[in-house]
Amino acid sequence: MFSKILIANRGEIALRIQRACRELGIKTVAVHSTADADAMHVRLADEAVCIGPPSSRDSYLNVAAILSAATITGADAIHPGYGFLSENADFAETVEAHGFAFIGPTGTHIRMMGDKITAKTTMQALGVPLVPGSDGALPDLEAARSVAAQVGYPVLIKAAAGGGGRGMKVARSADEIEEAWSVARTEARAAFGNDEVYLEKYLDRPRHIELQILADTHGNVVHFGERDCSLQRRHQKLLEEAGSPVLTAEERDAIGATATAALAKMGYRNAGTLEFLYQDGQFSFIEMNTRLQVEHPVTEMVCDVDLVREQIRIAAGQPLGYTQSDIRFSGHAIECRINAEDPDTFMPNPGTIGVYHPPGGLGVRIDSAIYSGYRVPPYYDSMIAKLIVHAPTRIEAINRMQRALDEFVIEGVKTVIPLHRRILADPEFRKGDYTIHWLERFVAAQN
Repeated sequence: MFSKILIANRGEIALRIQRACRELGIKTVAVHSTADADAMHVRLADEAVCIGPPSSRDSYLNVAAILSAATITGADAIHPGYGFLSENADFAETVEAHGFAFIGPTGTHIRMMGDKITAKTTMQALGVPLVPGSDGALPDLEAARSVAAQVGYPVLIKAAAGGGGRGMKVARSADEIEEAWSVARTEARAAFGNDEVYLEKYLDRPRHIELQILADTHGNVVHFGERDCSLQRRHQKLLEEAGSPVLTAEERDAIGATATAALAKMGYRNAGTLEFLYQDGQFSFIEMNTRLQVEHPVTEMVCDVDLVREQIRIAAGQPLGYTQSDIRFSGHAIECRINAEDPDTFMPNPGTIGVYHPPGGLGVRIDSAIYSGYRVPPYYDSMIAKLIVHAPTRIEAINRMQRALDEFVIEGVKTVIPLHRRILADPEFRKGDYTIHWLERFVAAQN
């Protein structure tokens, strides 16, 4: 087992990883920008190293500074968390080339799954179902027209190196294909430095279902069930559930068996999440995240597993201590992302936290690194907390979340807590009757 781990991240995920390390008896090194000098993950780490100014490019994305920090502190492993360098294949390979263990997948698999076209082609070859669409990147507009005519409108043109909804445009008819093609390529080039795009059938009422996977270095692969991440605004998740209100145990078992078999054939290692669109009883693979997910706590709650601890054990070469049949699913969990944003306009609202009172009680968990007097910086993602609840049934979990949100006090910055309250009170949500398009319509109707 490792003796010291450097955490190449910030905020609540850095604190989350620290807690897992401490329970394993592992020392931690926090890295931070000058803007995060007073951050909770810095205060609670065994050692801390400033790696640059506020700009992410000069600090949390500064590979040389991170490796230097690992070297001078004597760390023997690096955990990237999520975001920043977590899905950077070159970083993973550089970490290992310098003699540190990378707590995550291999650079080869990160690179393979980071390109959406390669990911889809790979998964299709391994028997994972896909959304109908183009076989790889589209060479030109005429190819886009041809594939669209084959699969039928509406279609979605997507950046091959995309993420976060950038480089994605819908064409609902042949009259719109040229504009969608042009705009998607322009956005992809600006956001990712790569204007390759591909096309797939646009599903009008899908759920966004993802499957949590762990794989060790001894050939063992298991899944921990699904998360329903359909409540999204501009392709950014806001609320997640485990399990999905619409999946049966038989459907979970079937897609889980398909996914774990595929990753076993790949020789995948560590944590990963396969993301699917689900409509009319059919799963269609869209992408894979080769890292820990923001919403991993809901899986931990229903499966009683510490996914970060398992990541560390796998990276240390230890085998999984269980098989698929040992994994049990208990109750229902919901996560609300608490962002420092205006709940109506979604504009970021950085500032200083005044009164801070987190909720508590049975089945309530807070993952956050804020405190009274903490200054939310304007340089990074606006998520400042995750509120997670667990209960025996979905309705009980919804009621518990409503109670927890009512107790949650964050003053000094605006948050999306009022929006979460409205969502949880909505009859359609309470029935589980929503798709990936539901939240956009809900927000529009509220404003």
